[in-house]
Amino acid sequence: MSQVKQYILAFLLLYGACVFAQESEEKNIKALSQTLKFHVEQSELDIERSQFFIAEENLQKALGFAKEINDKKSEGNIHTRIAKIHFTLGKYDRALSSVNKALEIQRLSNDYANQAETYNVRGLIYAKKNEHKIAWESYKSSKTYSGFVGLEEYVAEVLLNSSVSLIAMKDYKEAIQDLERSIALSKKYDIKDTESSALINTAKALFYLGNYDRALLKAKAGLELAEEIKYQAAKNEAYLILSDIYQSTEEFSLANEYLKAHINLRDSIYALKSANLDAESKLQYAESDREKLVAKQAEDLAKLKKESNLTQLISLLSIALITILSLLTLSLYKNNNIRTRTNNMLYKKNEDLMIAKERAELASKTKANFLSTVTHELRTPLYAVTGLTNMLLDEDPKPNQVNHLKSLKFSGEYLLAFINDILQLNKIEAEKVNIEPEVFNLKQKIENVLAALRNSAADNQVKLHLEYDKNLPEVYNADQVKISQILMNLIGNSIKFTKDGDIWVRVNRINSDGDNYNVKFEVEDNGIGISKEKQEHLFESFSQGSIQINRKYGGTGLGLSIVKGLIDILKGRIYLNSELNKGTSFYFELPLLHSHEEIKEKKTSYFKDVNEIELSSIKILVVEDNKINQMITKKILNKMKLNCDLVDNGEDAVDKVKTEHYDVVLMDIHMPGISGIEATKMIRIFDKEITIFALTAVTIEDKMQEFDEAGFDDIISKPFKQEDFEKKLFNELIGKEKKAVVKT
Repeated sequence: MSQVKQYILAFLLLYGACVFAQESEEKNIKALSQTLKFHVEQSELDIERSQFFIAEENLQKALGFAKEINDKKSEGNIHTRIAKIHFTLGKYDRALSSVNKALEIQRLSNDYANQAETYNVRGLIYAKKNEHKIAWESYKSSKTYSGFVGLEEYVAEVLLNSSVSLIAMKDYKEAIQDLERSIALSKKYDIKDTESSALINTAKALFYLGNYDRALLKAKAGLELAEEIKYQAAKNEAYLILSDIYQSTEEFSLANEYLKAHINLRDSIYALKSANLDAESKLQYAESDREKLVAKQAEDLAKLKKESNLTQLISLLSIALITILSLLTLSLYKNNNIRTRTNNMLYKKNEDLMIAKERAELASKTKANFLSTVTHELRTPLYAVTGLTNMLLDEDPKPNQVNHLKSLKFSGEYLLAFINDILQLNKIEAEKVNIEPEVFNLKQKIENVLAALRNSAADNQVKLHLEYDKNLPEVYNADQVKISQILMNLIGNSIKFTKDGDIWVRVNRINSDGDNYNVKFEVEDNGIGISKEKQEHLFESFSQGSIQINRKYGGTGLGLSIVKGLIDILKGRIYLNSELNKGTSFYFELPLLHSHEEIKEKKTSYFKDVNEIELSSIKILVVEDNKINQMITKKILNKMKLNCDLVDNGEDAVDKVKTEHYDVVLMDIHMPGISGIEATKMIRIFDKEITIFALTAVTIEDKMQEFDEAGFDDIISKPFKQEDFEKKLFNELIGKEKKAVVKT
């Protein structure tokens, strides 16, 4: 056989193997999908028989198959079904855990239809926990998603559930509006059980408003419909509200009659539920029946002893056989009983292990998400503090107010710096910090750092000195932000621990290879120094010389650990020389790339030279639930000569973008109801072009992928620098237009 034929044969064999493997994989996925479907259908039958534990076991098996074939839609749906079982059994915390898992999966897979159902279940759980405000917000989200995918029929049930929470919150008028719409939809789609419950709840709301005549009509209509469809739960509610109405109208005989009917029906419903769930009683009855059967057989055999010897022998053998069989039966039953109890114990242990596992996962997530939560909760009010302070300083305050405002601004910036230190340390430890090189002048950057710290140095009567190697180039392509942070921390640390002294900052060339330079930085002071034993732990988080030093000099003890982390990221090394009462010298080495590019000056005011007529046609939508932050953002935009509309939730934002034209949407992330991420996903379905900025106080790096998937164009972190904010808006609104003109 020629070599060509051998290659052809090998190719055909390889191709056939690939096709076979693909077909096998497809058959395997199909088989797993069918098995998944079987377990889900089996769980439905188990629930109809009130076998909830077995139903959950089937759903857990189905969940495993869904994960194996990466069927996210089924995975989310199964978590919702498990939540319903826990809800039925009164295990509301476990139900809530399953609901949250379902929502997380459904949100990432854009499964709006199942999100509608899951939010409804979430509302029912919070309603049972008497947290009706959260329940109502969940129902609101369910209505939005139901309407979004055309599930108008399902909205009838959601509106009914929403009204129950509104009645609990004593918002009877809005409850009646929801109920009227629920009744209309129930009639349209012939959903009689929902219609009967909606009529009865309307009667409740009217009763609480004091409109007894209308309440009586609605209650009777609801009762009549419930009797027609044999809806016992609705009948029970109708009897109770009718009793309350007749009690209020002083028709005590009728009130007593309906109250008795309510109590009897309530007890009957409870007994039926108890019978369905009490499996242990069934085992006891079965054991009693078996014991009676054995006693009856023994009695019959005893009579046979009076007959002949042969008969007696047969009788004895029969008794022995029956006794053996009875003992065997009893033994089997006992074993079955023990196995049942063991299974229940195992199930309970398994349930405890699952709870422990969930708690461990929750603890891990809590640890991971804590800093993100702290960021949002602290940065949001800080946005108000720094924003309002800057506005007041720009509005010509009285001379005696300037110092107070500057102190307030300093306190806000100090708190923000503290938060940023914690977050940066967390990112360094999680290895989530990226190097972002840009061309800059190193000598000028160091001079700027010294200028920024000169006032702090003056407070301690400290002189700052810079010695820059004349043979060292000044312009480099490196991460100037991280280098500034390192120097700010080291020089700031020296200022803190030096009184009436000097600090020298030295920059020298170690060696070079072409444009690659090894540069040595040194920060030396003649302050209080550091003892040998403290030097070993100096670069650890929250580490300072002593408690007394912490109280005297302040600070968090994070600065040097951040310095060490940043230098490691920049592939450098740091050293320390110190002696008590004589001073300290920190020096570190960094590899830097010399650049021959020209440094461009940055703009400070972007909209200053733009024609007001050109700006008047630009329209911005600000989506923010915090009223103070709304006012600050609007003032900042107005100062740039830009107009904006304000809304305070995601639902209204989606409606606004549908009906009006906007150039930019500034979208907050954490809002009641639909979040900014969910609202953006909805907008992107019908508008791919509009620019949407995430205006958020969350930790951006942790959410970057989620923001990208949702469809945000850019992210602005709160509290933001006005210059950065203005630059991003200018580039989006004006910069793109100028580029388009140049191209044409």
